[in-house]
Amino acid sequence: MLAPFGAMLALGSLTMLPPIGIELIYRDGAIAPFADSFWLMLLAGLALWLPFRRIGMELQNRQGIVVVVALWVSVCIMSALPFLFADRPEMSFIDSLFESTSGLTTTGATVLPVLDGLPHSILYYRAQLNFIGGIGIVVLAIAVLPMIGIGGMQLYRAETPGPFKDEKLTPRIKETAKRLSIVYLVLVALCAWAFWVAGMNVFDAVAHSFATLALGGFSTHTNSLDYFHSPAIELVAALFSLVAGMNFGLIYLSWYRKSPLPLLKDPEFRFYLGVMTLLTVIVCLGLYASGTFPLRAALYHGIFQTASVVTDNGLAAGGYPNWPAPIALLLIMGSFFGGCVGSTCGGIKAMRFLLLIKQSLHEIRLLIHPRGRFFVKIGQRPIPERAMQAVWGFYFLYVLVFCVFSLALTATGVDIVSAFGSVAGCLNNMGIGYGMTGVHFGVLSDPAKWLLTLAMLLGRLELFPMLMLLTPAYWRS
Repeated sequence: MLAPFGAMLALGSLTMLPPIGIELIYRDGAIAPFADSFWLMLLAGLALWLPFRRIGMELQNRQGIVVVVALWVSVCIMSALPFLFADRPEMSFIDSLFESTSGLTTTGATVLPVLDGLPHSILYYRAQLNFIGGIGIVVLAIAVLPMIGIGGMQLYRAETPGPFKDEKLTPRIKETAKRLSIVYLVLVALCAWAFWVAGMNVFDAVAHSFATLALGGFSTHTNSLDYFHSPAIELVAALFSLVAGMNFGLIYLSWYRKSPLPLLKDPEFRFYLGVMTLLTVIVCLGLYASGTFPLRAALYHGIFQTASVVTDNGLAAGGYPNWPAPIALLLIMGSFFGGCVGSTCGGIKAMRFLLLIKQSLHEIRLLIHPRGRFFVKIGQRPIPERAMQAVWGFYFLYVLVFCVFSLALTATGVDIVSAFGSVAGCLNNMGIGYGMTGVHFGVLSDPAKWLLTLAMLLGRLELFPMLMLLTPAYWRS
C-alpha cells in the first residue's frame, strides 16, 4: 500500500520544477520554497516507493477507496509546503493547507487578501494546482500505477463522479485516462490562446486557462477578472467554463467522430444546457431590471458570472458577489447544480438532478395510476433501482453535510448568511463565499478554515469515499 504513495510523492516533486522555471524568468526571489519542497517530496517519495516497488497487487474496491482518500490528503499536505516555506506571502500551516487543498480540489477559495505584487512563481503555482486537480490526481495516477504492478480500475471507480461509475471509454483504463488527458490539454491550450487574443498577456492567459478549464477559479489578480475590465475576456471565460462543465468523455467522442451528435443526443447535456440558459436569462434580466448595470453590461456580466458560479469555476467580475441579494442567492443555489458527470465541476451534478426530477414525476404518475407500470428512463435507457437509490442517498447526504457544516461554522463565530455562502462555496468547490467571505476566506478563524478544508475534500470526492471510512462497518468487513 505504501508504493502508490511513494510514487505519487516522487512524481509530485516534479510539479515544483515549473514554478522554479517561472522564478528564473521573473526573478522575484521565491525559488527557495520550491527547491526545498522538491527535495523533500522526492526523497520522501523514493523512501516509500523503493522498498516496495517489486510488490505487485491488485486493489479491491475497499482498498481503492482508502488509497484515493489517503492520496488526496497526503498530496494536499505536501502541496502546501511551498506556501509554508515562502516569505511572500507569510502563511501558517492551516492557511497553506487551505490554499493547496482549494487549488487541488479546484475550489478556488483563497485566504490571501492581496494577490497583486506576489511572486510570479507563487501565482503560477496556484494556477498549476488548479490544472493538476482539474483532471484529477487519481486519474492521472492511473496511467502510472499499472507500471508498478497496481491496477487502476478501482481507483478510477472511486474517483469518477456520477452514478454510472462502471462505464469507461475504452476497455483499458490507462487508455481512458490518456484520452481524457488529451482532451483536457487541448482545451487548456485553446483557452489560453483565446485569453491572449482577448487581451491578456501570456502569463495571465496561461494561468487563467488552467483555472478556467479546471473550473478552479484561482486568478493572478486580487480583483479576479475585474482587473482586466474586458467584456471579451469575460465572454471567453464564460464559454470555456461552459465547455469545462460538459462530459469530457462525450467531448472526446464528438471530436473522434467529427460530429456533435454524441453531445446533442445526450439527455444530461441537453438538460445542462437548458438549465444554464434559463439561469443566464434570469440573471441578465435581473441585473438590468434592478439597475445594477445598463443592458450591455448586464448581458456580458450576467453571462459570465452565471457560467462561472453555476459550473463552480469561481472567477468573478462586475462586483460579484455584492449584487442584489436575490440574484446572488440564485447563483449560490445554482452552484449546487454544477455541470455534467465526467466534467471538472463540483456540486451535485446535472445527471443527479435530472434523475431526481424524473423520479419525482414517476411518483406523481404512480399516485395518479396506482396500478400502472412506469419506469424512470434516461433517453431510452431504464435506470436500475440501485442507481436511483444511490442518487437519493447522495442527495440526502449532501444536504445533510451542508446543514451540519453550516451549523458548525456558525459555532466558530461566523454569521449565518456568511456560513451558508462559505460552506456552499467550499462543498460545491465553487470558491466564492458570501458575506464576510465574499472577497477572501482569510478573515475566518483557524477552526473555521479546518472545517472548510474538510468540506472541500468531501465535495471533491463526492462524500461517499470519505464517509465510508468513518463507518465502523467498513473496517469490520
